[in-house]
Amino acid sequence: PVLDTEDAWVSVEGPVSIVELALEQKRIHYPLVEHQFVLCTVLYAIMRFSLKSVKPLSLFDSKGKNAFFKDLTSIQLLPSGDMDPNVLSIRQQFLLKVVSAAVQTLCSPQKDKEVSEEELFPFEKGKNWPTLAADLAQYLQISEDLVKRHYVCELYSYGMDHLGEE
Repeated sequence: PVLDTEDAWVSVEGPVSIVELALEQKRIHYPLVEHQFVLCTVLYAIMRFSLKSVKPLSLFDSKGKNAFFKDLTSIQLLPSGDMDPNVLSIRQQFLLKVVSAAVQTLCSPQKDKEVSEEELFPFEKGKNWPTLAADLAQYLQISEDLVKRHYVCELYSYGMDHLGEE
């Protein structure tokens, strides 16, 4: 972008302005940032629901794993449309575990717990994990309908029929 400056500002001495510093920065490769976001969301879900035996990097193929360790300004080869069926199966199992854990947390009685969920995770107010799992399914190339159907089945199995109908 072209920045027009007034003549009075041209003769000013001092440190470089923040706008000029920002314009000098290399542009990031946005798909690589999205790829990092998916990993962060996966790690947070594993931590949030204490999911055992989930290896986060197993949800990504070799190109995806290599992309995590590159500079965000570099153009990297990201996973293409053709995925290994084993990786897709692991991804699907992970998303279904997240949905199951979210429904179980939703339906578990709060009275037994010494510390409430809001106190442990105050920044999570209004976060809908099943919806987040369905959104994550797009990035992980898993059918959203499969995740949503599992969510409804979980709601019915925990006796939350009114939510399942919605």
